[in-house]
Amino acid sequence: MPCLFLPPYYPGFDRDLRWRTGVKIVPVHCDSSSNFEITPQALEKAYNEAESMNIKVRGVLMTNPSNPLGATIKRSTLEEILEFVTRKNIHLVSDEIYSGSTFSGEEFVSVAEVLEAQNYKDSERVHIVYSLSKDLGLPGFRVGTIYSYNDKVVTTARRMSSFTLISSQTQQLLASMLSDETFTANYIKTNRERLKKRYQMIIDGLRNSGIECLKGNAGLFCWMNLSPLLEEPTKESELILWKSMLHEVKLNISPGSSCHCSDPGWFRVCFREYE
Repeated sequence: MPCLFLPPYYPGFDRDLRWRTGVKIVPVHCDSSSNFEITPQALEKAYNEAESMNIKVRGVLMTNPSNPLGATIKRSTLEEILEFVTRKNIHLVSDEIYSGSTFSGEEFVSVAEVLEAQNYKDSERVHIVYSLSKDLGLPGFRVGTIYSYNDKVVTTARRMSSFTLISSQTQQLLASMLSDETFTANYIKTNRERLKKRYQMIIDGLRNSGIECLKGNAGLFCWMNLSPLLEEPTKESELILWKSMLHEVKLNISPGSSCHCSDPGWFRVCFREYE
């Protein structure tokens, strides 16, 4: 099933979707000249190029807030993406796994909020996925949700859920924790404060060293521009720099090419630290 992906995107999608389930990933071109923001023109171009190769695109997959960019997608952009999938008669999957980890600037806007403002027109095309892994730091619990406006998708997910049941103990623990409004409000507030502090610390440190990052406001990452340090503006030079940092500095940060970034020299830095 071919899908348009908004790069740079989480490298794990190649493993989880392309290798395991056979989804054909069709990248949409985004680059630093537009701060990696998606445009209707880029969507249209990717769709038309796929069609010219006899690839029938079935949907668009996006991560909001973005991993690796560490930034939320604007409401206006979400509206444009919704208009595009409706016009093309395809589906939209929105991965909102970092939605509770915004810490500055524009607040997170879910595609569900955009649908609500549009009176849920063509909502059966939209599917939202979420997990407690990032916002609550519970990756080992393997707890996630599918929020879909499509009855067929919900029915299929319900039938498949019998193979990935959550233990009774885990359900009891999480239900007790999430129903505690005082705890959850304090947790979200504290988490955002700490993320903002860590983000500002690394941004200031890099800037003092002459290194710039894309402006971020969410998630656990910053998108760092090391292109001035490349010998040549190529993927090969980017990997040489990555190996140098890995073996000489003992610092492993993800090169942009692993996230299918078209501009060489960008790196994803995770700034979250346990305290």
